[in-house]
Amino acid sequence: MTPPTILWFRRDLRLSDQAALIAAAAEGPVIPVFILDDETPRHRRMGAASRWWLHHSLASLDASLREKGSRLILRRGKCEEQLAQIAEETGARRVYCLRHYEPWWRNAEKAVAKRLDLICHDGNYLLPPGSLTTGGGTPYKIYTPFWRALKEQMPPANPLEAPRDIATSGAWPVSDVLADWNLRPTMPDWATGFAAEWQPGEAGARTRVVDFIDAASDYDRCRNLPSQEGSSRLSPHLHFGEVSPAAIWHRTADAGGSVDVFLGEIGWRDYAQNIILQFPDYGGRSARPAFDDDLPWRSGSKADADLAAWQQGRTGYPIVDAGMRQLWATGWMHNRVRMIAASFLIKHLLIDWRQGEQWFWDTLVDADYGSNAVNWQWVAGSGVDSNMFPRIMAPLTQSEKFDAAAYIRYWVPELADVTEPAIHDPDSYGQRPRSYPAKIIGHREARERALAAYDVMKARGN
Repeated sequence: MTPPTILWFRRDLRLSDQAALIAAAAEGPVIPVFILDDETPRHRRMGAASRWWLHHSLASLDASLREKGSRLILRRGKCEEQLAQIAEETGARRVYCLRHYEPWWRNAEKAVAKRLDLICHDGNYLLPPGSLTTGGGTPYKIYTPFWRALKEQMPPANPLEAPRDIATSGAWPVSDVLADWNLRPTMPDWATGFAAEWQPGEAGARTRVVDFIDAASDYDRCRNLPSQEGSSRLSPHLHFGEVSPAAIWHRTADAGGSVDVFLGEIGWRDYAQNIILQFPDYGGRSARPAFDDDLPWRSGSKADADLAAWQQGRTGYPIVDAGMRQLWATGWMHNRVRMIAASFLIKHLLIDWRQGEQWFWDTLVDADYGSNAVNWQWVAGSGVDSNMFPRIMAPLTQSEKFDAAAYIRYWVPELADVTEPAIHDPDSYGQRPRSYPAKIIGHREARERALAAYDVMKARGN
């Protein structure tokens, strides 16, 4: 009999456009496996919100596999050890997978390849990270020329259909029970609002794509309006690989209007992976060393209290607080508000960007190492391609400019009865309810403090 092959799932939890599955199925019997490995990533183990998503996505994947006569084997521990054990139990000789580019997954792939015949395929990005280079043969560091070069290689190949059925060897290795992993929160269950917002899994991803197609043409305008449903909300589905970027491209590219702006966001995701391939520690170290060595970030009890107020949505800045409360309640935050909230932490509160990156890592259902790190360093001004630190976003102005009143009323109910324009800045209009906190710092004061800190950094650099 043909020995089985192992299909190693990670952040590619789908059957459609899944090159590793198709290659494994063509060879013979397949043993689909997901390993919860918290040891290899160490401090980058999956955050709490992502673990909630993972539970439901794995349940969905197992159901899809069972429809094709297969099932998902669950194991917990180091990937190379668990895969080697399954191979010994089943007589499997090969492991198929999609390549991943986070530094811990690259290390895991090397460790697996030392013990088993590992065959890696691409498919989680528009192009394999690292394959797109400048005329001089070096990797791109700046997004705009990277995106220009990437577009020249588009469209991506047509998505591959899932196999009709998946052959099995008859005898299954022992599997953990998903519920025993305790991926969902209890005592308290802080994720009660997640289920109303999300349908994790491949079917949920397909539904989200279909729902977005009609809005794709107006993406450039609506994506900046927190009070409107202008975002695609595809980011967690993309992060967990429940839909491929190629599939999204082919479904949306002909929408017209400003769909190119949306496609550019898909390209930004590719760009972020190219950056962490060049700088594996990008999530914990500034690309511009002066931001780590010379910028006087605040610390101590007052800074800790300010960080907690930001995390809880109690800063006195309605647009910031609305975003942080949306994040806690749903595991997601509107894109424009993410930038405002990140800028507020870094520049108004002068708190190290890594504190915010870590909070997002734990609370976002779409927490992606590359995208999270690149976005935070872009806002901070510390990245290889980033906004300048002295360009300080004015959250009160941004709130009014992007018509965030309805968004604020929904997520900050203390302000539900405040009229416009006062709802954007109730303190200044004398309409702040007692139940809502005063600003923890004034905008002008915060701006002056941030610029002074930037001047200190420049002086120390000289």
